[in-house]
Amino acid sequence: MSLLAAILLASAAGGLLSVLLASVALNMKVEWVPVMVSYAIGALLGAAFLEILPHAMEHAGSFEAVSGAVLAGIFGFFILEKLVLWRHCHTETCEAHHADAPSHDHGRSGMMITVGDTVHNFVDGVMIAAAFLVDVKLGVVTAFAIAAHEVPQELGDFLILLHSGYSKTQALLLNLLSSAAMLAGALLGYFLLQPLHDLLPYMLALAASGMIYVAVADLIPGLHKRAELGHTAQQAVLIGLGVFTVWIAGTLAEGWMDGHGH
Repeated sequence: MSLLAAILLASAAGGLLSVLLASVALNMKVEWVPVMVSYAIGALLGAAFLEILPHAMEHAGSFEAVSGAVLAGIFGFFILEKLVLWRHCHTETCEAHHADAPSHDHGRSGMMITVGDTVHNFVDGVMIAAAFLVDVKLGVVTAFAIAAHEVPQELGDFLILLHSGYSKTQALLLNLLSSAAMLAGALLGYFLLQPLHDLLPYMLALAASGMIYVAVADLIPGLHKRAELGHTAQQAVLIGLGVFTVWIAGTLAEGWMDGHGH
């Protein structure tokens, strides 16, 4: 098997593994989804602040440039959300302006989280290609480690897509399409590693900004509709659980890679 074929196979397997393991959300009862949105918030914030941004800072020449990219990304997602709102609402009488509007958001959060996750998967594909170009064994380990630590985040993505009004089938298809970006990243990484490598920190910053924006601007405000102490405690515990699962998955993946000579 050629090195390029091995890179593409490992990238496809890594992306599919993370999506399939996270698709446990497909078996979740519909009434559980709003409750589990708190977990999704924790998974998104944990992935952004514990995994993606630290890696971006590690490979960037300037911390200020990465911070600026995050700021620009948040502003960009704000504009993107406004454009989606404008597409659905051309007048003030649109249902999105009413307090009794449906609990979903016409796909806004789902679309934006898919954009951010696609960028993240593309970067992961480039990283897999880089690891294979160093050593085949390291490439295989890197692909599995990436799949392992993405499971909580992918689960969060499923929950957000369901909460955003997508069907379970649509949520699965969108996640599969997003994971295909890993193949594109691996392919381009094989042929254009150096120029892409220089852009990786800023692409990671863009992916992180999408996760932060969706969690803070779209999902957390919805939690404030239930201000009772019991619901607040439940939300806090689930957010903490989301952060913890990302941390433990990342820690285990790093330990696994260190044990295999990374």
